[in-house]
Amino acid sequence: MTRCGVNIIGAGLAGCEAAYQLARRSVKVCLFDIKPKSFTPAHSSPYFAELVCSNSLKSDELTNACGLLKQEMREIGSLIMSCADMHRVPAGSALAVDREKFTREVTERIKGFDNIHIVCREVTSIESGAYTIIASGPLTTPALAKEIMRLSGAENLYFFDAAAPIVDGSTIDMERAFMADRYGKGGGDYLNCPMDEEEYYAFVKELASAQTVKLKDFEDDKVFEGCVPIEVMARRSPDSLRFGPLRPVGLAGKDGKMPFAVVQLRRENLEGSYYNMVGFQTNLLFSEQKKVFSMVPALKSAEFVKYGVMHKNTYINSPKVLNRFYQLRGADNIFFAGQLCGVEGYVESASSGQVAGINLYRMLCGRPPVDFTDMTVTGALSCYVSAENPNFQPMNANFAILKPLEGRFKDKKQKYMAYAERSLSIIRKIAADL
Repeated sequence: MTRCGVNIIGAGLAGCEAAYQLARRSVKVCLFDIKPKSFTPAHSSPYFAELVCSNSLKSDELTNACGLLKQEMREIGSLIMSCADMHRVPAGSALAVDREKFTREVTERIKGFDNIHIVCREVTSIESGAYTIIASGPLTTPALAKEIMRLSGAENLYFFDAAAPIVDGSTIDMERAFMADRYGKGGGDYLNCPMDEEEYYAFVKELASAQTVKLKDFEDDKVFEGCVPIEVMARRSPDSLRFGPLRPVGLAGKDGKMPFAVVQLRRENLEGSYYNMVGFQTNLLFSEQKKVFSMVPALKSAEFVKYGVMHKNTYINSPKVLNRFYQLRGADNIFFAGQLCGVEGYVESASSGQVAGINLYRMLCGRPPVDFTDMTVTGALSCYVSAENPNFQPMNANFAILKPLEGRFKDKKQKYMAYAERSLSIIRKIAADL
């Protein structure tokens, strides 16, 4: 084929995956990103594919929709999954990574392509007629967001997103904590900080009344339900946390008994020098985070190397403007990928970049786009963001968006495995033709 140029805006998970899919097929790519000259409010690393909220890419089991999506991506040939697998850290049945090593790996591999030209500057306009993938992420700059609104003809939507704090592992009181995975899955990879009934309700009372950061320039406090700040959950009900992120079920303390409530910490790196507070996305003032989270007995003297933050996440009203191949309707030379198009989560974002990159390549070759169908998680996500939906909100991978299976199943695990078998059969046939 004639070597055509493609512009990719954004070097996050989706942008890097899209660039990789094109570059490995000998397409020349210009990859634009504002790093490292400038950063969004939520970013701090100079490397590409930065993981902002957590170091976990969620479950790696085929009976979990996100776990199945990961395997689909591996079968197709994914940069993000390859780097994640290389730098994984123990996390039970989940795939968690050493985020610094992971982002370095992605960056080095992208820079290793001679046909990827990296441009460090803000993009404020889209070149008419140019082959383009817009993967600028949920923190798209205002100028580019305005240009996207001009292109799409639809008003941008938004929600708030929050990240959890990270604790210095050496400052945790290990006498008051224990290593274990829920229901014994994994190799004892989570650090559990138990609380008794009195400690729990005192913690919840302080958490619910703690001061939050005043959000500027936002119209309301709309929060994506998959990433609700922990203080918001605490205000809903005194018991919401112990039936949510602090649930103790499936865990036994040092005395062999189930605690009243448990704060779980997940390793940020193999050494265990840093731990992420699982489910503790927050918008509390930094001083309030220190005061309230130190009420957890094992964290009484803990030092926080990074406090939780909350930021505005932007996404387009995809059902009105995109087709199931992530193409802009009426301008099929322009693709969208990542959270900007309404897929929610690290893996989901990378998957959309994989699809956009593959299908833009096929367009350059004069071949029809790949239809992953709604019988794979990859395809079901693209169908979800493009199907008519007056109440559209970002969506994580889940089995409910796949085409239903026929027949009866003895339990959910058998049913989900049947979904996985059907999906991977389709994916492997597609991969053989790529």
